[in-house]
Amino acid sequence: MKILFVEPPRDFWFVMGEYLPPPYGIIQLAAYLEREAKDVEIEVLDCTPQNIDWKGVERRIESFNPDIVAASAFATCNVYLVPRTFEIAKKTNPNILTVTGGQHFTATAQESLETYPEIDVIVRGEGEQTLTELVKQEMKRSSFLRIKGISFRHDGKILHNSSRPLIKDLNELPYPGYHFVKDLVHKYHFAAMAGRKAPYALIEGARGCSHRCTFCTQWQHWGGVWRLKTPKRIADEIEFCYNNYGSRFIWLTDDDFGPGNRASILADELNHREVGDDLMLFLQWRCDDVIKNKGVLSKMRKAGLYWVMMGVESPRGSTLESFKKGITAEEAKKAVKLLKENDIFAHAMFVIGDRKDTAESIADLRVFANELDPDFAIFTALTPFPGTEIFEEAKRNGWIEDFNLSHYDMAHAIMPTETLSRREVQEELYNCYRSFYGSWRRRLGGVFSSNKLKRQLFWHMMRKGVVRQFKSLF
Repeated sequence: MKILFVEPPRDFWFVMGEYLPPPYGIIQLAAYLEREAKDVEIEVLDCTPQNIDWKGVERRIESFNPDIVAASAFATCNVYLVPRTFEIAKKTNPNILTVTGGQHFTATAQESLETYPEIDVIVRGEGEQTLTELVKQEMKRSSFLRIKGISFRHDGKILHNSSRPLIKDLNELPYPGYHFVKDLVHKYHFAAMAGRKAPYALIEGARGCSHRCTFCTQWQHWGGVWRLKTPKRIADEIEFCYNNYGSRFIWLTDDDFGPGNRASILADELNHREVGDDLMLFLQWRCDDVIKNKGVLSKMRKAGLYWVMMGVESPRGSTLESFKKGITAEEAKKAVKLLKENDIFAHAMFVIGDRKDTAESIADLRVFANELDPDFAIFTALTPFPGTEIFEEAKRNGWIEDFNLSHYDMAHAIMPTETLSRREVQEELYNCYRSFYGSWRRRLGGVFSSNKLKRQLFWHMMRKGVVRQFKSLF
């Protein structure tokens, strides 16, 4: 049995430039499959860092001659790449079984199987056990009816088997299969964040989230359950990637690193490990959790925490309430201040385009962002990703005007508000970037900052003309 995992060729998101992460989802699946299924030959094809185009994909499929091709979509805006990959696979050999999964295809299983005849099977939700069972059944389609967690076609109908229970203990998972891409690890980088010379790895510390933000796909995809790896296991994986693959820039993929004493224990673990002071950690943390952990921020900084991204979203209480954020603007101010005091790069995310947003409320957001003065700010248009509460509400009320999924990148306005057209929302998004990054004081402060990360980001913004590119979207 041969299985080829494919991360298709894709373009960079212009806001962040050269973002070349390892294909974490498929190397995690590959590692689990390698451990649990015998006599399976596995290859991982990561096209972008190898400069492999669609002709190259076809050649690799022909040469490897797989029984199964499994492809992933990096994000909703990239989902078209999956059926294109499968179309090539079926052209090469119609008997190849094509399998995909992930958040988008889980949320749109019925629609996707109706739309894309190239897709044979969708693995819904958590994929390790389901894909392994599928492989162990040796593609016997008569056995598909017994496999929990898949959607597929059978006798001219689309069937959705019952969901698979979640893995109880994430610590029992194997380390992600970086050995499948060992010849590429030196190419994985995040140019805007850590440059091209800082090998980049992803480490998963948790699945799901304890919160229920209406625009987020994460908590619903993971069944509304928040499951954690222990800080020791996280530190083990970081040390493993650091020592075996030279990874120096590590992104903890947790949607929220969380409250409690995880941070303190992880810092202690890392400070006792054989990792150097060139380790750079990046994680996502809620504003209120940053405040709750203020006493350990200095210890986390010593352990390598350089960068924290927080969902500030909006200064307006009614908007935060409608998003079910559970934070306040005052907490955002305190969190940014605490991070800066501890020499941790403060990255704030903002959202415009809520149904009640007006030109005046977005102007207030711009003022707030300037006063908050995070080290880095990204402004996004509220995007109705399938699998979110926002999507269901927008679909039910007919608010969605743009159905081109390649625009679902948070840089394109997808919906109007009650008082602003979709074009006006797009213009307001550009105005947010122009307001924040158009300040000469902020520009000069950024490019000549003593903070290396801040200098790098501001030079990136200037060289790539990111603000001007937003203007080209309307």
